[in-house]
Amino acid sequence: MKSKFLVLLFAAATVLGVRAYAHHSFAATYFEDKKVTIEGDLVQFLYRNPHSFVHVESKDPQSGETIRWAVEWGAGGQLGRQGVTRETLKPGDHVIVVGNPGRNPEDHRLRMVNITRPSDGWKWGGTFE
Repeated sequence: MKSKFLVLLFAAATVLGVRAYAHHSFAATYFEDKKVTIEGDLVQFLYRNPHSFVHVESKDPQSGETIRWAVEWGAGGQLGRQGVTRETLKPGDHVIVVGNPGRNPEDHRLRMVNITRPSDGWKWGGTFE
């Protein structure tokens, strides 16, 4: 009995250790000390684990070209506890997003800081890891 417990304990520690090791650092992907604001129309809302994403099409202020931004957000479970569901945002919603920019500007990525839907005043500004 004692050996079964030790095997289970070791297996759990291994799984948890691998999971913690596999989680990436946001600082490696995003400039956490900078913020960028984009405004545009939501194209897609991927409500999932380990991270949700919103994709927003926004006009580049200098070139006028349409840019599709990938905005990384919290996990579906985390967002659900904060009142965000898969029905909260719909394609076509006009949104304003503030986020930490990705380290590679050509990727057009942000890490979500806050999001607002001006049409009804809905806002989210929370934390996630």
